[in-house]
Amino acid sequence: MITCTVRYEIDPDQLGAFEVYAKAWLHLVAKLGGEHHGYHLPHEGPNDIAYCHFSFPSLADYEAYREKMWADPECLRAYAHAQATKCIRRYDRSFTKPLFVGASVDELGL
Repeated sequence: MITCTVRYEIDPDQLGAFEVYAKAWLHLVAKLGGEHHGYHLPHEGPNDIAYCHFSFPSLADYEAYREKMWADPECLRAYAHAQATKCIRRYDRSFTKPLFVGASVDELGL
């Protein structure tokens, strides 16, 4: 499994527009075969930074998602919303291998 983390620099005056964008992508990532782990909007601290995390079984599956995304009318509408409202100033993506299951200290032999 591979997880994509997106760090957004957003316009704090367009937080409502960004939330609309985020809600659309929660649906769209699932529609296109991924598992979304949610958006994390500013609350305390910087008011212009947001994050999201979503996973695919493999990097190849993520790449297939990217191709489908650019051909999907709903995805294009979500992007158009972000462009029209200028709610996103910039974003960066990074990829990690998630670890979701823990174990007791005894099970780990510590």
